[in-house]
Amino acid sequence: MERIHRLLPPAGKCPILAGNSPFYTPISITRCQSKPFTKPASKSAIELRFITNNRDRNLSSSTGPARAGWFLGLGEKKTIMDLPEIVKAGDPVLHEPAREVRPEEIGSDQVQKIIDDMVKVMRRAPGVGLAAPQIGIPLKIIVLEDTEEYIGYAPKEDIKAQDRRAFDLLVIINPNLQKKSNKSALFFEGCLSVDGYRAMVERFLNVEVTGLDRYGQAIKVSASGWQARILQHECDHLTGTLYVDKMIKRTFRTVENLQLPLANGCPKLGIR
Repeated sequence: MERIHRLLPPAGKCPILAGNSPFYTPISITRCQSKPFTKPASKSAIELRFITNNRDRNLSSSTGPARAGWFLGLGEKKTIMDLPEIVKAGDPVLHEPAREVRPEEIGSDQVQKIIDDMVKVMRRAPGVGLAAPQIGIPLKIIVLEDTEEYIGYAPKEDIKAQDRRAFDLLVIINPNLQKKSNKSALFFEGCLSVDGYRAMVERFLNVEVTGLDRYGQAIKVSASGWQARILQHECDHLTGTLYVDKMIKRTFRTVENLQLPLANGCPKLGIR
């Protein structure tokens, strides 16, 4: 999902938030608290390599330098971690289906490092969800979380309309998403891989996702409201689909123009 922006207001003034933006909110970053993975008895390494658009993507190490210019809280300085860059729209890895992670690969150092990198990149952006293709890895892995702190900076009317509630970090391998009702809602949505833009997307209000956690154990998540939207957005990445492939085209706009009225003929925000 899209990054959550933080603004430093001029002295004596409050920041102007985009009222209809689900993401335009300031937050602080926390570090991953995931417990260490217990390695399987076998010590044989599993080498994972993929070819995408004639470029070799080696999954045994992070690729690319750390992004610069991101905010880590209100003015405090911290060390930038050596992490992969977020892949941007146009890279074939974002527009092609990812492959499933085989059971014997889940416990490998490579896959566990990918998961750790994904969590850190998501929080560094910061955002509320990330799929492995967004760091150049064509595997079916997603991570997502939303916290009380993130939500606390959003307008109360948006929180209520979006049915947005905090949830702990989720790591889902090989997710399988099913809708649980035909009810849907239209809200603005963004993506870290299409940074700086938003558009309205229709999503189901209730979904169920099954898959494996980072330890290879079966997991089932029943979600509604905003969490259901995040899950649908991230699972779309694994099929090579971006939100712009599903958006209502006439609502596409820059973050700076989020407060402008919708064009005539556009549907209204909210539950359908």
